[in-house]
Amino acid sequence: MLGTRMSAFLKLSKRDLKYDFPASVVVFLVALPLCLGIAMASGAPLFAGIITGIVGGLVVSSISKSPLSVSGPAAGLTVIVLGAIEKLGAYETFLLAVVIAGVIQLILGIIKAGMIGNYFPSAVILGMLAAIGITIILKQIPLAFGMTENNAFEFDNGGGIAAFSNTIMESINWGVAVICLLSLAILIYWPKIKGLNKIPAPLMVVAIGIAISALLSGTGTQLLPNHYVSIPIVSSFQGFTELFIFPDFTQILNREVWIIAFTIAIIASLETLLSIEAIDKLDPLKRNTPTNRELLAQGVGNMTSGFLGGLPLTSVIVRSSANLQAGGRTRQSAMLHAVWLLLALIAIPQVINLIPLASLAAILLHTGYKLANPALFKKMLRKGLDQFIPFVITVLAIVFTDLLMGVGVGIVVAIFYIIRANMQNAFKLEIQDNQGENTYIMTLAEEVSFLNKVPIQQKLYSIPKNASAIHINGRQSKFIDKDVIEVLKDFELNAISKGIDIQLDSISYKNKLTTEK
Repeated sequence: MLGTRMSAFLKLSKRDLKYDFPASVVVFLVALPLCLGIAMASGAPLFAGIITGIVGGLVVSSISKSPLSVSGPAAGLTVIVLGAIEKLGAYETFLLAVVIAGVIQLILGIIKAGMIGNYFPSAVILGMLAAIGITIILKQIPLAFGMTENNAFEFDNGGGIAAFSNTIMESINWGVAVICLLSLAILIYWPKIKGLNKIPAPLMVVAIGIAISALLSGTGTQLLPNHYVSIPIVSSFQGFTELFIFPDFTQILNREVWIIAFTIAIIASLETLLSIEAIDKLDPLKRNTPTNRELLAQGVGNMTSGFLGGLPLTSVIVRSSANLQAGGRTRQSAMLHAVWLLLALIAIPQVINLIPLASLAAILLHTGYKLANPALFKKMLRKGLDQFIPFVITVLAIVFTDLLMGVGVGIVVAIFYIIRANMQNAFKLEIQDNQGENTYIMTLAEEVSFLNKVPIQQKLYSIPKNASAIHINGRQSKFIDKDVIEVLKDFELNAISKGIDIQLDSISYKNKLTTEK
């Protein structure tokens, strides 16, 4: 009876199970190393990454109406999470920010703010993702070569570049480096091998990483204990429940908590909406996901994840596309992948702890490269400087400051170019030559705001005094600002006083715009 009610609530489909079951296994194999890797990059407990994946599959998918989207910890939030944990000083305080972020997303869904992504310039959003990719790469380099923060980039007693280079070389664990480099090669080339590419590349990375680390055991390049994944191993239900960390609600009035919560809510919502839009476009059945419902689902998911000790979650394009490519049809596959994550956490934690951190670092380096692909920079450059400059400035500002500051700087630069383009496109001036007499025709754009006042004024007063006639056409305009109308009327009086034939078409003092028939 309970199973029937649950099936009805989730609208499970036996017809699609033959597609969703194998797809869920593929998504699980992709998600497990990503959950661990993103938790590692975020400076959070590795257990938190798996919990987030489970919540994303069970909670978000049960509420969302997206048939293919898979939610979990996102690479796009690693920079925020890492900085937030350090700033707040306690993981429990950070979890409170995650819960509040979920509440904010819930409110955004209720007030139907699903179109929020459309109000952020695409150049800034792409710049944000590229900057996150660069930051992920920089953070993973020490782990990729088995170095520690204390000895990787520091040296004593001077020595300049030579001492610096020697310190780096001495810090490298070559066994770790081999695993990481081979893992990167697999991630790049494995998907191109027909037949074999049915096995997810991240799974091969994990399997080969475990195998190589076993082969190197007892040699001079063997991996040390701190080079492996380490999640708690529990032998009882009580021990399992003790792993959960709960938010510190005593910090509810902490101003920094609220700032981080709003940052997570906005960035997570944007990443989710972008991912949803992308996966809907790839859906062969061309289904459309209700964005407001998705925000509600993400809000409940983040509230649950934060309460249980997990990370912020979003809809993730990597897992979602893996679901699609594996033949997933409905959200059953996302829910089932969460079940496999839970079973893995309970049943095979010893196997998970055999995974070298270098394997996860390789997955994250590959993820970071895809976010900051050089092809993206070339594509933005081809779009023009009005897109490229805000994009690059956003990237640099985030890398050298922080994500929130960088996005703010990027938006300011993007708005400058938007205003500049608006000012340049407010009108079109043409010259008609009629038997040696020049008639100047200014056609106003559909929207003419006060920002267009100065360029219109400058262009009008630059018309030669020997012009035979001037025609200002406002028929195409739906809105003309009163300040612009004042400029046009003043110019009309000036032209009449000089004996120039001038005509103002569809421009009136009473209304911002009237149309003459």
